[in-house]
Amino acid sequence: MNDELSSLVSEAQRAFAEAADAASLENAKARFLGKSGAVTERLKMLGKTPPEQRAAVGAEINQAKQAIETALDTRRAAIAEARMQAQLDAEAIDVSLPGRSQGTGGLHPITRTRNRIEALLRTQGFAVVDGPEIEDDFHNFAALNMPENHPARSMHDTFYIGDDLVLRTHTSPVQVRWMEGHPPPVKIIAPGRTFRVDSDATHSPMFHQVEGLWVDRNVSFADLKQVLSEFLRLFFERDDIRVRFRPSFFPFTEPSAEIDMAFGAGKWLEIAGAGQVHPNVLRAVKLDPDQWQGFAFGMGIERLAMLRYGVTDLRLFYENDLRFLRQFS
Repeated sequence: MNDELSSLVSEAQRAFAEAADAASLENAKARFLGKSGAVTERLKMLGKTPPEQRAAVGAEINQAKQAIETALDTRRAAIAEARMQAQLDAEAIDVSLPGRSQGTGGLHPITRTRNRIEALLRTQGFAVVDGPEIEDDFHNFAALNMPENHPARSMHDTFYIGDDLVLRTHTSPVQVRWMEGHPPPVKIIAPGRTFRVDSDATHSPMFHQVEGLWVDRNVSFADLKQVLSEFLRLFFERDDIRVRFRPSFFPFTEPSAEIDMAFGAGKWLEIAGAGQVHPNVLRAVKLDPDQWQGFAFGMGIERLAMLRYGVTDLRLFYENDLRFLRQFS
């Protein structure tokens, strides 16, 4: 490197050392490495250098440029370190303390309730199955003994997507689809989201149901009572659960019943709907009702969660208030 370039490097090193902060350093950098800086101007002049000298001169300029860049990087690191140290001294930060950790999430109370329901009913031999949330008229209504213009359809005021498609009003269509492709015996539950035009403290336009189905040669109401009684005892972790069947109407079961539950001597609470599978439902999936019989039941997952956790307004589950949801994490 010639004397001129060596002097330029020394001048740059002094300028960088005198820079007290990052802004001053950047100004000093511009004097040497900027678009009009001393090094840049020398590189521009290479074109006027005789060809036989151009390679050697260029190499010396690049050597000077690298030395200046090294000095610049060193001073940058020193300024950053000094700034960090000044901040630590000013704020009296104890760098040995652990850093702020990211909070971990937790399962939503409805998810926790659904998982609990599935686990308990699996212990009784039920398989968990799923199906589409957008259903056609046949699977959501007709195959469940609700033909067109049947008054029972008014119980399922729902969201129509097209002439023949709806957001499913219950998870019973999953049972129909399963029986279409799987011969008896059938013992399944179908948990999932459902949709109806309804909204208040105990209803939501979107809610979750779990429906159960057991079809075999000799499945009776006695089996239904045993399954639900055992499930409720385990779900609520109490041995004083009382269960009663109250006559009701559902188009897809006959006879049909509302299932009520009481803790000890407490008041009765409606917990589910159930009944023996209607012969027309079996015929819709090409099963002979003289050969096969069974029961079906349906429970609202939000309803069970409200009873288990003592929640009085279903809408709290969906307001995304972390103060509420963290209670269940």
